[in-house]
Amino acid sequence: MFSKGEIVELTITGYAFGGRGIAKIPIDDSHFVVFVDNSFPGQLVRAKIDVKRKNHAEAKLIDVITRSKEEVVSEYQEISGGPYIFVPPNLQEQVKETSTLDTFSRISGVKNIKEKYDGFISSPHHYFYRNKMEYSFSCIEHCVLSGEEKDNAFALGFKRRGTWWKVESLNKPSGLFDEEWEQKLINIREFLFKTNLPAWHPPKKEGFFRHIVIRKSFQSNLLLVNLVTSSVGLKKFDRTSFVSFMLEQFGERIAGIQHTVNDNVADRAKIENGDSKLLYGNAKIEEKINDLRFEISMESFFQTNPLCAELLYNRAIDYLLSDAIDPDSVVLDLFCGTGTIAQLIAKRNTKFSIIGVDIVEEAIEDARRNTSINELKNVQFIALDVGKFLKENPDLEGKIAALILDPPRAGIAPKTLQKVINLGAKVIVYISCNPSTQARDTSLLIDAGYSLENYTLVDQFPHTGHIEAIAKFVKK
Repeated sequence: MFSKGEIVELTITGYAFGGRGIAKIPIDDSHFVVFVDNSFPGQLVRAKIDVKRKNHAEAKLIDVITRSKEEVVSEYQEISGGPYIFVPPNLQEQVKETSTLDTFSRISGVKNIKEKYDGFISSPHHYFYRNKMEYSFSCIEHCVLSGEEKDNAFALGFKRRGTWWKVESLNKPSGLFDEEWEQKLINIREFLFKTNLPAWHPPKKEGFFRHIVIRKSFQSNLLLVNLVTSSVGLKKFDRTSFVSFMLEQFGERIAGIQHTVNDNVADRAKIENGDSKLLYGNAKIEEKINDLRFEISMESFFQTNPLCAELLYNRAIDYLLSDAIDPDSVVLDLFCGTGTIAQLIAKRNTKFSIIGVDIVEEAIEDARRNTSINELKNVQFIALDVGKFLKENPDLEGKIAALILDPPRAGIAPKTLQKVINLGAKVIVYISCNPSTQARDTSLLIDAGYSLENYTLVDQFPHTGHIEAIAKFVKK
């Protein structure tokens, strides 16, 4: 039917979990199915076959040739990170809800999922909801209007869908990050172009300007800016002039400006790595969730949509505390990240003894610092792999009243999940950014004697295929 690497035109007629459009190719009395990432029913698309199987194929979206009649083209610039920007938010939520519940039910074996379902939590803001964005420079530009590739350019925006070497310049807001910042990004591009220092050339691994990383506090409306360059041409770059220009553009909204020199040529290397210098202001901004204060640096691990994260955390903690738990109990927050949930639990119930565990040391450092800022005495954080922590603390078995799980997209390793089960907690609240792996783990929890009591979906990332889920389990 198709071969890997082949570029095809397909009509999308359905929507599958995770933001995959479905195209059906008639074959005799059946259909050959192609799943196309980031496409939507009603679209005619051009896509590249990525995986070929006997009865189906998977493809990467290249272009939308014809829009769905449901889409409403707006003033926002479509970017690869927001493929559904023209799909009305209520319709996005409908397809996310239906596809996720179907997938969860099929994989977990929970047939009565709608009886457990507590509804869909929408993002408070459908647009301009992100608190962090990373923009790339490239001297290879994909021109949005003509579709042509231009070399020796000075592009600043986002990587072209399906490529790592060329960038589409952002000429108007994407609808995802701060509107004023993205309106003025074209001015920043023009200013830096006039320095006569080149944008990065990804294939050649050379050039000067590499990235701009920006963080925003929704509490204060302040911005942290980090300009990332190489060291080649550094003596020609006038940092003072750059700071003056940024203050001229954004005034008192600028909390701090950093300059990071990163000579690591790996395209996927963490872009904040390198030698950073604070050029202006402060290196941190502050955010609030439920009146708790959280200091955030450029490198901090923090929820991308903090206003929606507050709703997610509140629902998760409500689940945790809805069953009668001894007020002097021990509560675990596993895969805790920066420990936001643990701190919120500690604030709501000061008698609990709460332990947060995560393998990322930088996140745990953030958690400890913010715990001190919030003057919380009944929570501690440990930097350790969750599986190793449970193995090294067998004495916790039978002593944990409740626990929160918030693992990575891959879910929980079976051996680690078994260690969690062995703890014998009365209540387990499982937060997931990938409900399909959550469903797999749900099946194991049910086999181990837990029942699924409640289930909620949370749309933290409008205009994408991503969805988060909260599940409450109670030991029978």
